[in-house]
Amino acid sequence: MEKKWWQDEIVYQIYPKSFYDTNGDGIGDLKGITAKLDYIKSLGVTMIWICPIFTSPMIDNGYDIADFEGINPEFGTMEDFDELLKEAEKRGIKLILDLVINHTSDEHPWFKKALSNPNSKYRNYYIFKPGKEGEPPNNWRSIFGGSVWEKVPGEEMYYLHVFDKKQPDLNWENKEMRSELYAMINRWLEKGVAGFRIDSITFIKKDSDYSSLPADGVDGLVSCKLKTRNRPGIEVFLKELKENTFAKFNAVTVGEAPGVDYDDYQNFIGKDGYFSMIFDFHYADIDVESGSDWFKRTNWTVPEFKNLLFRSQNALQAAGWGANFIENHDQPRVLSKMIKEEKWQTAETAKTLGMMYFFLRGTPFIYQGQELGMKNFTRTTISAFNDISSIDNYHRSIQEGFTEEEALHFVNLRSRDNTRTPFPWNNEQYGSFTTGTPWLAMTEEYPEVHAESNEVFAFYQKMIQLRQTGELSEVLRFGAIHEIKDVPDEVIAYTREFKNKKVHVLSNLSNRKVTVKLEHVQSVYLYSQSKPFISAKEIVLEPYQGILFQ
Repeated sequence: MEKKWWQDEIVYQIYPKSFYDTNGDGIGDLKGITAKLDYIKSLGVTMIWICPIFTSPMIDNGYDIADFEGINPEFGTMEDFDELLKEAEKRGIKLILDLVINHTSDEHPWFKKALSNPNSKYRNYYIFKPGKEGEPPNNWRSIFGGSVWEKVPGEEMYYLHVFDKKQPDLNWENKEMRSELYAMINRWLEKGVAGFRIDSITFIKKDSDYSSLPADGVDGLVSCKLKTRNRPGIEVFLKELKENTFAKFNAVTVGEAPGVDYDDYQNFIGKDGYFSMIFDFHYADIDVESGSDWFKRTNWTVPEFKNLLFRSQNALQAAGWGANFIENHDQPRVLSKMIKEEKWQTAETAKTLGMMYFFLRGTPFIYQGQELGMKNFTRTTISAFNDISSIDNYHRSIQEGFTEEEALHFVNLRSRDNTRTPFPWNNEQYGSFTTGTPWLAMTEEYPEVHAESNEVFAFYQKMIQLRQTGELSEVLRFGAIHEIKDVPDEVIAYTREFKNKKVHVLSNLSNRKVTVKLEHVQSVYLYSQSKPFISAKEIVLEPYQGILFQ
Protein backbone atom coordinates (compact mmCIF):
# COMPACT_ATOMS: atom_id res chain seq x y z
CA MET A 1 0.00 0.00 0.00
CA GLU A 2 1.02 3.62 -0.42
CA LYS A 3 3.00 4.81 2.59
CA LYS A 4 1.39 7.50 4.74
CA TRP A 5 3.05 9.81 7.25
CA TRP A 6 1.07 8.50 10.18
CA GLN A 7 2.36 4.94 9.70
CA ASP A 8 5.66 6.13 11.19
CA GLU A 9 4.12 7.40 14.43
CA ILE A 10 4.29 6.06 17.99
CA VAL A 11 1.17 7.26 19.83
CA TYR A 12 0.92 7.85 23.59
CA GLN A 13 -2.58 8.20 25.02
CA ILE A 14 -3.05 10.66 27.88
CA TYR A 15 -5.99 10.72 30.26
CA PRO A 16 -5.51 14.38 31.25
CA LYS A 17 -7.44 14.25 34.52
CA SER A 18 -4.93 11.68 35.82
CA PHE A 19 -1.61 12.60 34.21
CA TYR A 20 -0.05 15.45 36.22
CA ASP A 21 -1.58 18.18 38.39
CA THR A 22 0.26 21.51 38.53
CA ASN A 23 -2.09 23.54 40.75
CA GLY A 24 -2.77 21.16 43.63
CA ASP A 25 -6.51 20.68 43.05
CA GLY A 26 -6.10 16.92 42.62
CA ILE A 27 -6.96 17.01 38.92
CA GLY A 28 -4.43 16.71 36.09
CA ASP A 29 -4.27 19.66 33.70
CA LEU A 30 -2.89 20.88 30.37
CA LYS A 31 0.07 22.57 32.06
CA GLY A 32 0.83 19.17 33.58
CA ILE A 33 1.08 17.59 30.13
CA THR A 34 3.36 20.42 28.97
CA ALA A 35 5.53 19.94 32.07
CA LYS A 36 6.00 16.24 31.25
CA LEU A 37 6.67 16.53 27.50
CA ASP A 38 10.35 15.70 28.04
CA TYR A 39 9.33 12.44 29.74
CA ILE A 40 7.14 11.57 26.75
CA LYS A 41 9.91 12.56 24.33
CA SER A 42 12.44 10.41 26.22
CA LEU A 43 10.23 7.38 25.72
CA GLY A 44 10.44 7.89 21.94
CA VAL A 45 6.84 8.96 21.37
CA THR A 46 6.04 11.06 18.27
CA MET A 47 2.34 11.75 18.80
CA ILE A 48 0.05 12.30 21.79
CA TRP A 49 -3.66 11.49 21.86
CA ILE A 50 -5.37 13.50 24.60
CA CYS A 51 -8.73 12.34 25.93
CA PRO A 52 -11.44 15.06 26.01
CA ILE A 53 -10.39 18.43 27.42
CA PHE A 54 -13.49 20.33 26.28
CA THR A 55 -16.05 22.18 28.40
CA SER A 56 -18.07 19.49 30.16
CA PRO A 57 -20.03 18.72 33.34
CA MET A 58 -17.82 15.57 33.45
CA ILE A 59 -20.63 13.07 33.93
CA ASP A 60 -18.67 10.70 31.67
CA ASN A 61 -15.28 12.29 32.32
CA GLY A 62 -15.38 14.65 29.37
CA TYR A 63 -17.14 12.46 26.81
CA ASP A 64 -20.20 14.62 27.53
CA ILE A 65 -19.29 17.88 25.79
CA ALA A 66 -21.05 21.17 26.49
CA ASP A 67 -18.80 23.24 24.19
CA PHE A 68 -16.75 21.61 21.42
CA GLU A 69 -14.41 24.60 21.27
CA GLY A 70 -14.03 25.48 24.94
CA ILE A 71 -11.46 24.12 27.40
CA ASN A 72 -12.90 22.72 30.61
CA PRO A 73 -11.69 25.03 33.43
CA GLU A 74 -10.36 22.13 35.50
CA PHE A 75 -7.85 21.47 32.70
CA GLY A 76 -6.89 25.12 32.16
CA THR A 77 -7.45 27.58 29.34
CA MET A 78 -7.17 27.78 25.56
CA GLU A 79 -3.90 29.65 26.14
CA ASP A 80 -2.64 26.59 28.04
CA PHE A 81 -3.62 24.40 25.10
CA ASP A 82 -1.86 26.69 22.62
CA GLU A 83 1.26 26.56 24.77
CA LEU A 84 1.09 22.74 24.87
CA LEU A 85 0.72 22.63 21.08
CA LYS A 86 3.74 24.92 20.64
CA GLU A 87 5.97 23.09 23.13
CA ALA A 88 5.05 19.69 21.69
CA GLU A 89 5.92 20.90 18.19
CA LYS A 90 9.34 22.03 19.44
CA ARG A 91 9.99 18.42 20.47
CA GLY A 92 8.70 16.91 17.24
CA ILE A 93 5.52 15.66 18.92
CA LYS A 94 2.13 15.98 17.21
CA LEU A 95 -1.21 16.21 19.03
CA ILE A 96 -4.48 14.50 18.24
CA LEU A 97 -7.70 15.11 20.16
CA ASP A 98 -10.76 13.05 20.97
CA LEU A 99 -13.61 13.88 18.61
CA VAL A 100 -16.97 13.09 20.22
CA ILE A 101 -19.69 13.72 17.64
CA ASN A 102 -22.26 11.00 18.26
CA HIS A 103 -23.72 12.97 21.18
CA THR A 104 -23.30 16.08 23.31
CA SER A 105 -23.84 16.90 26.95
CA ASP A 106 -27.38 17.82 27.94
CA GLU A 107 -25.78 21.12 28.99
CA HIS A 108 -24.75 21.96 25.42
CA PRO A 109 -26.52 25.16 24.22
CA TRP A 110 -28.08 23.22 21.33
CA PHE A 111 -29.79 20.78 23.68
CA LYS A 112 -30.86 23.46 26.12
CA LYS A 113 -32.59 25.28 23.24
CA ALA A 114 -34.09 22.01 22.00
CA LEU A 115 -35.66 21.38 25.42
CA SER A 116 -36.83 24.93 26.09
CA ASN A 117 -38.58 25.38 22.73
CA PRO A 118 -40.18 22.42 20.91
CA ASN A 119 -40.42 24.58 17.78
CA SER A 120 -36.73 25.52 17.82
CA LYS A 121 -34.58 24.24 14.94
CA TYR A 122 -32.42 22.62 17.62
CA ARG A 123 -35.19 20.13 18.44
CA ASN A 124 -34.18 18.48 15.13
CA TYR A 125 -30.49 18.51 16.11
CA TYR A 126 -31.35 15.59 18.43
CA ILE A 127 -33.66 12.56 18.30
CA PHE A 128 -37.06 13.09 19.93
CA LYS A 129 -39.90 10.57 19.70
CA PRO A 130 -43.38 10.40 21.28
CA GLY A 131 -44.00 7.78 23.93
CA LYS A 132 -46.39 4.85 23.59
CA GLU A 133 -49.22 4.74 26.14
CA GLY A 134 -47.09 6.45 28.76
CA GLU A 135 -44.08 4.23 28.07
CA PRO A 136 -40.83 4.92 26.14
CA PRO A 137 -40.90 4.54 22.32
CA ASN A 138 -39.18 1.12 22.43
CA ASN A 139 -37.31 -1.32 24.69
CA TRP A 140 -33.72 -0.49 23.76
CA ARG A 141 -31.16 -0.55 26.58
CA SER A 142 -28.42 2.09 26.67
CA ILE A 143 -24.73 1.18 26.82
CA PHE A 144 -24.66 2.44 30.41
CA GLY A 145 -27.85 0.62 31.42
CA GLY A 146 -31.53 1.51 31.59
CA SER A 147 -33.67 2.73 28.70
CA VAL A 148 -32.10 4.75 25.88
CA TRP A 149 -35.08 7.11 26.26
CA GLU A 150 -35.44 9.95 28.74
CA LYS A 151 -38.77 11.73 29.12
CA VAL A 152 -38.92 15.43 28.37
CA PRO A 153 -40.39 17.28 31.38
CA GLY A 154 -43.93 18.49 30.70
CA GLU A 155 -44.23 16.69 27.34
CA GLU A 156 -45.21 13.24 26.12
CA MET A 157 -41.89 13.16 24.26
CA TYR A 158 -38.64 11.31 24.87
CA TYR A 159 -35.09 11.96 23.67
CA LEU A 160 -32.64 9.23 22.73
CA HIS A 161 -29.30 8.64 24.49
CA VAL A 162 -27.26 5.59 23.48
CA PHE A 163 -24.98 6.30 26.46
CA ASP A 164 -25.89 8.18 29.65
CA LYS A 165 -29.14 10.17 29.91
CA LYS A 166 -26.99 13.30 30.13
CA GLN A 167 -25.48 12.45 26.72
CA PRO A 168 -28.29 12.98 24.19
CA ASP A 169 -27.54 11.63 20.71
CA LEU A 170 -27.20 14.04 17.82
CA ASN A 171 -29.49 13.60 14.83
CA TRP A 172 -27.12 12.89 11.96
CA GLU A 173 -30.03 12.90 9.52
CA ASN A 174 -30.03 16.70 9.91
CA LYS A 175 -27.71 18.25 7.31
CA GLU A 176 -27.55 21.63 9.07
CA MET A 177 -26.35 19.97 12.27
CA ARG A 178 -23.71 18.02 10.35
CA SER A 179 -22.46 21.21 8.70
CA GLU A 180 -21.98 22.84 12.09
CA LEU A 181 -19.93 19.85 13.25
CA TYR A 182 -17.73 19.97 10.14
CA ALA A 183 -17.00 23.68 10.64
CA MET A 184 -15.98 23.02 14.24
CA ILE A 185 -13.68 20.14 13.22
CA ASN A 186 -11.99 22.31 10.59
CA ARG A 187 -11.30 25.07 13.10
CA TRP A 188 -9.38 22.61 15.29
CA LEU A 189 -7.41 21.38 12.27
CA GLU A 190 -6.62 24.96 11.28
CA LYS A 191 -5.32 25.49 14.82
CA GLY A 192 -2.70 22.80 14.22
CA VAL A 193 -3.90 19.50 15.65
CA ALA A 194 -2.72 16.57 13.53
CA GLY A 195 -6.03 14.73 13.62
CA PHE A 196 -8.47 12.91 15.87
CA ARG A 197 -9.37 9.72 17.60
CA ILE A 198 -13.07 9.54 16.79
CA ASP A 199 -15.28 8.32 19.60
CA SER A 200 -18.22 5.90 19.16
CA ILE A 201 -18.45 6.81 15.49
CA THR A 202 -20.28 3.65 14.43
CA PHE A 203 -23.33 4.80 16.47
CA ILE A 204 -24.19 7.87 14.37
CA LYS A 205 -26.73 6.02 12.18
CA LYS A 206 -29.88 4.56 13.76
CA ASP A 207 -32.45 2.20 12.22
CA SER A 208 -35.31 4.47 11.19
CA ASP A 209 -38.09 2.08 12.29
CA TYR A 210 -37.18 2.48 16.00
CA SER A 211 -38.88 -0.86 16.65
CA SER A 212 -38.60 -2.98 19.79
CA LEU A 213 -36.81 -6.33 19.83
CA PRO A 214 -37.02 -9.41 22.09
CA ALA A 215 -35.56 -8.66 25.53
CA ASP A 216 -32.12 -10.04 26.39
CA GLY A 217 -32.13 -9.33 30.16
CA VAL A 218 -34.33 -9.50 33.23
CA ASP A 219 -34.94 -5.76 32.89
CA GLY A 220 -37.13 -6.42 29.83
CA LEU A 221 -34.76 -4.42 27.63
CA VAL A 222 -32.47 -5.31 24.72
CA SER A 223 -29.04 -3.96 23.81
CA CYS A 224 -29.40 -0.91 21.60
CA LYS A 225 -26.32 -1.98 19.62
CA LEU A 226 -28.52 -4.12 17.38
CA LYS A 227 -30.34 -1.05 16.06
CA THR A 228 -27.89 1.82 16.56
CA ARG A 229 -24.39 0.55 15.72
CA ASN A 230 -22.89 0.36 12.22
CA ARG A 231 -26.27 0.40 10.55
CA PRO A 232 -26.93 0.54 6.76
CA GLY A 233 -26.56 4.07 5.47
CA ILE A 234 -23.75 5.05 7.84
CA GLU A 235 -21.38 5.06 4.87
CA VAL A 236 -23.06 8.20 3.50
CA PHE A 237 -22.32 10.12 6.69
CA LEU A 238 -18.77 8.82 7.01
CA LYS A 239 -17.83 9.72 3.43
CA GLU A 240 -19.28 13.19 3.83
CA LEU A 241 -17.47 13.68 7.15
CA LYS A 242 -14.11 12.79 5.61
CA GLU A 243 -14.57 14.88 2.45
CA ASN A 244 -15.64 17.97 4.36
CA THR A 245 -12.92 17.85 7.02
CA PHE A 246 -10.05 15.36 7.34
CA ALA A 247 -9.21 15.01 3.65
CA LYS A 248 -8.66 18.75 3.31
CA PHE A 249 -5.84 18.69 5.89
CA ASN A 250 -4.22 15.28 5.34
CA ALA A 251 -5.22 14.64 8.95
CA VAL A 252 -4.75 11.32 10.73
CA THR A 253 -8.00 9.74 11.92
CA VAL A 254 -8.37 6.79 14.26
CA GLY A 255 -11.88 5.39 14.38
CA GLU A 256 -13.31 3.77 17.47
CA ALA A 257 -15.31 1.41 15.33
CA PRO A 258 -16.81 -1.51 17.27
CA GLY A 259 -19.34 -3.63 15.42
CA VAL A 260 -17.68 -3.38 11.99
CA ASP A 261 -17.48 -6.72 10.16
CA TYR A 262 -14.09 -7.66 8.79
CA ASP A 263 -15.67 -7.85 5.33
CA ASP A 264 -16.37 -4.12 5.62
CA TYR A 265 -12.85 -3.07 6.65
CA GLN A 266 -11.97 -2.06 3.08
CA ASN A 267 -14.58 0.70 3.28
CA PHE A 268 -13.26 1.92 6.62
CA ILE A 269 -9.47 1.81 6.12
CA GLY A 270 -8.92 0.92 2.46
CA LYS A 271 -7.38 3.20 -0.16
CA ASP A 272 -10.37 5.54 -0.06
CA GLY A 273 -11.52 4.52 3.43
CA TYR A 274 -13.30 6.76 5.88
CA PHE A 275 -10.37 6.69 8.35
CA SER A 276 -6.59 6.31 8.44
CA MET A 277 -6.90 3.37 10.82
CA ILE A 278 -9.32 1.85 13.31
CA PHE A 279 -9.20 0.08 16.64
CA ASP A 280 -10.35 -3.55 16.57
CA PHE A 281 -11.84 -4.77 19.85
CA HIS A 282 -12.35 -8.45 19.04
CA TYR A 283 -9.22 -9.60 20.88
CA ALA A 284 -9.22 -6.79 23.47
CA ASP A 285 -12.62 -7.85 24.83
CA ILE A 286 -11.79 -11.55 25.08
CA ASP A 287 -12.45 -11.62 28.86
CA VAL A 288 -16.15 -10.72 28.52
CA GLU A 289 -18.90 -11.79 26.14
CA SER A 290 -19.89 -8.15 25.67
CA GLY A 291 -17.91 -5.01 26.37
CA SER A 292 -20.91 -3.56 28.22
CA ASP A 293 -22.01 -6.68 30.19
CA TRP A 294 -19.12 -7.40 32.55
CA PHE A 295 -20.94 -10.14 34.47
CA LYS A 296 -20.87 -12.29 31.31
CA ARG A 297 -17.29 -13.46 31.88
CA THR A 298 -15.47 -15.87 29.56
CA ASN A 299 -13.06 -18.63 30.50
CA TRP A 300 -10.81 -17.74 27.57
CA THR A 301 -7.65 -19.57 26.54
CA VAL A 302 -4.45 -18.43 24.85
CA PRO A 303 -5.27 -20.33 21.62
CA GLU A 304 -8.61 -18.47 21.48
CA PHE A 305 -6.85 -15.15 22.02
CA LYS A 306 -4.27 -16.04 19.38
CA ASN A 307 -6.98 -16.89 16.87
CA LEU A 308 -8.72 -13.54 17.44
CA LEU A 309 -5.45 -11.61 17.28
CA PHE A 310 -4.38 -13.02 13.93
CA ARG A 311 -7.87 -12.82 12.44
CA SER A 312 -7.70 -9.15 13.30
CA GLN A 313 -4.21 -8.67 11.87
CA ASN A 314 -5.07 -10.49 8.66
CA ALA A 315 -8.21 -8.40 8.16
CA LEU A 316 -6.38 -5.15 8.88
CA GLN A 317 -3.51 -6.08 6.57
CA ALA A 318 -5.84 -7.06 3.75
CA ALA A 319 -7.74 -3.77 3.95
CA GLY A 320 -5.28 -1.13 5.09
CA TRP A 321 -3.77 -0.13 8.42
CA GLY A 322 -4.54 -0.82 12.07
CA ALA A 323 -4.13 0.91 15.42
CA ASN A 324 -2.59 -1.69 17.73
CA PHE A 325 -3.24 -1.47 21.48
CA ILE A 326 -3.47 -3.56 24.63
CA GLU A 327 -4.66 -0.84 27.02
CA ASN A 328 -6.75 2.32 26.87
CA HIS A 329 -9.03 4.45 29.06
CA ASP A 330 -11.92 1.96 28.64
CA GLN A 331 -9.93 -1.22 29.39
CA PRO A 332 -8.43 -2.63 32.60
CA ARG A 333 -4.66 -3.03 32.91
CA VAL A 334 -3.45 -5.73 30.54
CA LEU A 335 -1.13 -7.35 33.10
CA SER A 336 -4.11 -8.04 35.36
CA LYS A 337 -6.50 -8.93 32.54
CA MET A 338 -4.29 -11.27 30.51
CA ILE A 339 -2.31 -12.95 33.31
CA LYS A 340 -4.60 -14.92 35.59
CA GLU A 341 -2.03 -15.91 38.26
CA GLU A 342 -0.87 -12.97 40.35
CA LYS A 343 2.63 -14.44 40.84
CA TRP A 344 3.26 -13.96 37.11
CA GLN A 345 2.01 -10.36 36.99
CA THR A 346 5.58 -9.07 36.89
CA ALA A 347 7.67 -6.48 35.05
CA GLU A 348 9.12 -9.27 32.90
CA THR A 349 5.64 -10.39 31.88
CA ALA A 350 4.67 -6.77 31.14
CA LYS A 351 7.61 -6.62 28.72
CA THR A 352 6.50 -9.83 26.99
CA LEU A 353 2.95 -8.53 26.57
CA GLY A 354 4.44 -5.33 25.18
CA MET A 355 6.54 -7.25 22.64
CA MET A 356 3.59 -9.39 21.65
CA TYR A 357 1.55 -6.45 20.36
CA PHE A 358 4.08 -3.69 19.70
CA PHE A 359 5.60 -5.30 16.62
CA LEU A 360 2.29 -6.20 14.98
CA ARG A 361 1.65 -4.48 11.66
CA GLY A 362 0.16 -1.05 12.27
CA THR A 363 0.70 2.01 14.44
CA PRO A 364 1.44 1.19 18.10
CA PHE A 365 -0.60 2.97 20.79
CA ILE A 366 0.69 3.13 24.37
CA TYR A 367 -1.64 4.13 27.19
CA GLN A 368 -0.22 6.13 30.10
CA GLY A 369 1.13 3.79 32.77
CA GLN A 370 1.27 0.82 30.41
CA GLU A 371 4.96 1.61 29.86
CA LEU A 372 5.44 1.19 33.62
CA GLY A 373 3.78 -2.23 33.88
CA MET A 374 0.93 -0.97 36.07
CA LYS A 375 -1.72 -3.38 37.39
CA ASN A 376 -5.37 -3.12 38.43
CA PHE A 377 -6.44 -1.92 41.86
CA THR A 378 -8.91 -3.64 44.19
CA ARG A 379 -11.74 -1.54 45.66
CA THR A 380 -13.79 -2.86 48.58
CA THR A 381 -17.00 -0.86 48.04
CA ILE A 382 -18.88 0.35 44.97
CA SER A 383 -18.78 3.88 46.39
CA ALA A 384 -15.02 3.94 45.68
CA PHE A 385 -15.69 3.94 41.93
CA ASN A 386 -16.13 7.03 39.76
CA ASP A 387 -16.85 5.39 36.40
CA ILE A 388 -20.56 5.39 35.54
CA SER A 389 -20.18 2.14 33.59
CA SER A 390 -18.73 0.43 36.67
CA ILE A 391 -21.63 1.59 38.83
CA ASP A 392 -24.16 0.46 36.21
CA ASN A 393 -22.55 -2.97 35.86
CA TYR A 394 -22.54 -3.45 39.61
CA HIS A 395 -26.29 -2.86 39.86
CA ARG A 396 -27.07 -4.84 36.69
CA SER A 397 -25.05 -7.80 38.02
CA ILE A 398 -27.16 -7.84 41.19
CA GLN A 399 -30.32 -7.48 39.10
CA GLU A 400 -29.22 -10.53 37.08
CA GLY A 401 -28.98 -12.63 40.26
CA PHE A 402 -25.36 -12.25 41.40
CA THR A 403 -24.43 -11.38 44.98
CA GLU A 404 -23.00 -7.99 45.96
CA GLU A 405 -19.62 -9.68 46.46
CA GLU A 406 -19.72 -11.22 42.97
CA ALA A 407 -20.87 -7.94 41.43
CA LEU A 408 -17.98 -6.07 43.07
CA HIS A 409 -15.56 -8.73 41.81
CA PHE A 410 -16.76 -8.25 38.21
CA VAL A 411 -16.36 -4.49 38.51
CA ASN A 412 -12.87 -4.72 40.01
CA LEU A 413 -11.77 -6.94 37.14
CA ARG A 414 -13.15 -4.76 34.38
CA SER A 415 -13.61 -1.22 35.73
CA ARG A 416 -12.50 1.61 33.49
CA ASP A 417 -11.22 3.27 36.67
CA ASN A 418 -8.36 0.73 36.66
CA THR A 419 -6.55 2.71 33.98
CA ARG A 420 -7.88 6.12 35.06
CA THR A 421 -6.05 6.21 38.38
CA PRO A 422 -3.53 9.06 38.73
CA PHE A 423 -0.11 8.52 37.14
CA PRO A 424 2.67 7.58 39.62
CA TRP A 425 5.74 9.76 38.94
CA ASN A 426 7.74 8.53 41.94
CA ASN A 427 7.30 6.59 45.21
CA GLU A 428 6.26 9.58 47.33
CA GLN A 429 2.67 10.09 48.49
CA TYR A 430 0.25 9.96 45.54
CA GLY A 431 3.27 9.37 43.33
CA SER A 432 3.77 13.16 43.30
CA PHE A 433 0.82 13.37 40.89
CA THR A 434 -0.57 16.19 43.03
CA THR A 435 0.20 18.20 46.15
CA GLY A 436 -3.51 17.97 47.01
CA THR A 437 -5.85 15.00 47.21
CA PRO A 438 -6.27 13.01 43.95
CA TRP A 439 -9.71 13.15 42.33
CA LEU A 440 -9.65 9.33 42.19
CA ALA A 441 -7.83 7.08 44.66
CA MET A 442 -4.43 5.87 43.46
CA THR A 443 -3.71 2.24 42.66
CA GLU A 444 -1.25 2.57 45.58
CA GLU A 445 -0.91 5.67 47.78
CA TYR A 446 2.88 5.21 47.88
CA PRO A 447 3.43 3.41 44.58
CA GLU A 448 5.98 0.65 44.16
CA VAL A 449 5.59 0.91 40.38
CA HIS A 450 6.42 4.42 39.21
CA ALA A 451 8.17 6.42 36.47
CA GLU A 452 11.31 7.47 38.34
CA SER A 453 13.02 4.11 37.95
CA ASN A 454 11.31 1.51 35.84
CA GLU A 455 12.63 -1.41 33.81
CA VAL A 456 9.45 -1.73 31.73
CA PHE A 457 9.87 1.90 30.64
CA ALA A 458 13.45 1.16 29.54
CA PHE A 459 12.20 -1.85 27.59
CA TYR A 460 9.57 0.24 25.78
CA GLN A 461 12.33 2.70 24.89
CA LYS A 462 14.25 -0.17 23.27
CA MET A 463 11.20 -1.38 21.34
CA ILE A 464 10.49 2.12 20.04
CA GLN A 465 14.13 2.60 19.02
CA LEU A 466 14.11 -0.70 17.15
CA ARG A 467 10.95 0.20 15.26
CA GLN A 468 11.82 3.82 14.54
CA THR A 469 15.56 4.07 13.91
CA GLY A 470 17.21 0.66 14.20
CA GLU A 471 18.43 -1.52 11.34
CA LEU A 472 15.09 -3.35 11.43
CA SER A 473 13.07 -0.14 11.15
CA GLU A 474 11.66 -0.71 7.67
CA VAL A 475 10.62 -4.30 8.25
CA LEU A 476 9.07 -3.50 11.65
CA ARG A 477 7.10 -0.56 10.28
CA PHE A 478 6.06 -1.73 6.82
CA GLY A 479 6.69 -5.47 6.69
CA ALA A 480 3.90 -7.93 5.98
CA ILE A 481 2.82 -10.01 8.96
CA HIS A 482 2.36 -13.79 8.94
CA GLU A 483 1.43 -16.03 11.83
CA ILE A 484 3.87 -18.83 12.66
CA LYS A 485 1.54 -21.76 13.29
CA ASP A 486 3.87 -24.65 14.08
CA VAL A 487 4.46 -23.59 17.69
CA PRO A 488 3.04 -24.63 21.09
CA ASP A 489 -0.53 -23.50 21.72
CA GLU A 490 0.48 -20.90 24.30
CA VAL A 491 2.99 -19.13 22.05
CA ILE A 492 2.02 -16.07 20.03
CA ALA A 493 4.41 -16.19 17.07
CA TYR A 494 4.69 -14.20 13.87
CA THR A 495 7.10 -12.95 11.25
CA ARG A 496 7.44 -9.49 9.77
CA GLU A 497 8.87 -9.47 6.25
CA PHE A 498 9.91 -6.58 3.97
CA LYS A 499 12.11 -6.72 0.88
CA ASN A 500 14.80 -9.22 1.84
CA LYS A 501 14.55 -8.87 5.62
CA LYS A 502 12.55 -11.14 7.91
CA VAL A 503 12.21 -11.04 11.69
CA HIS A 504 10.46 -13.37 14.13
CA VAL A 505 8.59 -12.44 17.31
CA LEU A 506 7.75 -15.14 19.87
CA SER A 507 5.85 -14.60 23.11
CA ASN A 508 5.22 -17.42 25.56
CA LEU A 509 1.93 -16.69 27.35
CA SER A 510 2.06 -19.68 29.67
CA ASN A 511 3.48 -20.45 33.11
CA ARG A 512 5.68 -23.28 31.80
CA LYS A 513 8.77 -23.62 29.64
CA VAL A 514 8.08 -24.25 25.98
CA THR A 515 10.26 -25.32 23.08
CA VAL A 516 9.91 -23.78 19.64
CA LYS A 517 11.60 -25.57 16.73
CA LEU A 518 12.94 -23.10 14.18
CA GLU A 519 15.63 -22.56 11.59
CA HIS A 520 19.05 -21.21 12.55
CA VAL A 521 18.91 -18.03 14.63
CA GLN A 522 21.12 -15.38 13.04
CA SER A 523 20.76 -12.35 15.34
CA VAL A 524 18.85 -11.75 18.57
CA TYR A 525 17.67 -8.15 18.96
CA LEU A 526 15.42 -8.15 22.00
CA TYR A 527 14.22 -10.42 24.79
CA SER A 528 12.01 -9.67 27.76
CA GLN A 529 13.89 -11.53 30.50
CA SER A 530 17.29 -13.23 30.52
CA LYS A 531 18.34 -14.47 27.10
CA PRO A 532 16.40 -17.62 26.11
CA PHE A 533 18.23 -20.90 25.52
CA ILE A 534 18.98 -21.12 21.80
CA SER A 535 20.48 -24.11 20.00
CA ALA A 536 20.91 -24.85 16.30
CA LYS A 537 17.34 -26.03 15.87
CA GLU A 538 15.25 -24.69 18.73
CA ILE A 539 14.54 -21.96 21.26
CA VAL A 540 13.44 -22.71 24.81
CA LEU A 541 11.29 -19.94 26.26
CA GLU A 542 10.83 -19.50 30.00
CA PRO A 543 7.31 -18.78 31.33
CA TYR A 544 6.01 -15.47 29.97
CA GLN A 545 9.19 -14.81 28.00
CA GLY A 546 9.45 -13.10 24.62
CA ILE A 547 12.11 -12.73 21.94
CA LEU A 548 12.64 -10.87 18.66
CA PHE A 549 15.27 -12.25 16.28
CA GLN A 550 16.37 -12.84 12.70
